[in-house]
Amino acid sequence: MDTLLRHFGSLKELERASFQELRQFLTRREAEAVIAGLSMSSVVDTEEALSGPLDKAEAVYRANLEMRCFRQEVVRVVLLDVQNYCITSVDVCKGTLDESLAHPREIFRPVIVHAAAGFVLVHNHPSGDAKPSAADVRLTQRVVKGARILAVECLDHVIVGRRIRKHPGYFSFQEAGLL
Repeated sequence: MDTLLRHFGSLKELERASFQELRQFLTRREAEAVIAGLSMSSVVDTEEALSGPLDKAEAVYRANLEMRCFRQEVVRVVLLDVQNYCITSVDVCKGTLDESLAHPREIFRPVIVHAAAGFVLVHNHPSGDAKPSAADVRLTQRVVKGARILAVECLDHVIVGRRIRKHPGYFSFQEAGLL
């Protein structure tokens, strides 16, 4: 394990390592065990976050921690009931390393199909920097307008990154007053 940590630099980077990268140092079974062990901590955090309402950005972030490890941008819609408990979540768009081309049409489709009372838009920044881009701001504005027309509540748009120094690892449009 020390060799892995020295090579990857931290547990966070080790968690992002692919199976092929781990195989450079480990047998097939050992690599599978490392991947399984690291993913279990995310599963526990996610299950804990999903046991309550997703009415705060931190709870949304904890419920979507696995997105920190994605190597491309993914846009997800977390569908909520009237008490803000998760009905389900749907990945609606996969992009590149630094952008996704999500369209409101794809975002609202699962909201309507599942008859959700509200939703949270979530996407990741593979770089780890959760600061929103100009495109993120424009998408959020379009989605909020569409939600008003459809009479569903867009509770937040949360960008998942990684904890860096005192930064919490996510950006919330709601907390920033941008919704």
